[in-house]
Amino acid sequence: MVKKRKATRPAPKELDPLIHERLRLGILSALVVQESLTFTELRDLLQTTDGNLSVQARRLEVAGYVVCDKKFEGRKPKSTYRLSPAGRVALEEYLETLSSFLPDLAQVRNHREAALQPEINPLPSQS
Repeated sequence: MVKKRKATRPAPKELDPLIHERLRLGILSALVVQESLTFTELRDLLQTTDGNLSVQARRLEVAGYVVCDKKFEGRKPKSTYRLSPAGRVALEEYLETLSSFLPDLAQVRNHREAALQPEINPLPSQS
């Protein structure tokens, strides 16, 4: 199903600044395709440090975009993250707004293909 684009493009300020940060967008993107991920799995997937992931995941948790379940396995703490319903809605809205900034993919492809077609300029024949 193809959605029609809005007649007017949104202003950049309409992008959710909480989601727009690279690592937070990465967290939400990972959780939208996985039911849940542990802290270690997220850290390794996003190739970040413990401290940076902890801070950014906490911001998403405070906003209600992710849920963190904490438990102990033996004596080791284990945090598992999952996307909340509000987080799913916020990500969908963010992606919809972001996509409205982009040109229509069919137009881009047609323009690129037209630009790649060589012009035929035959050389004058030599007599």
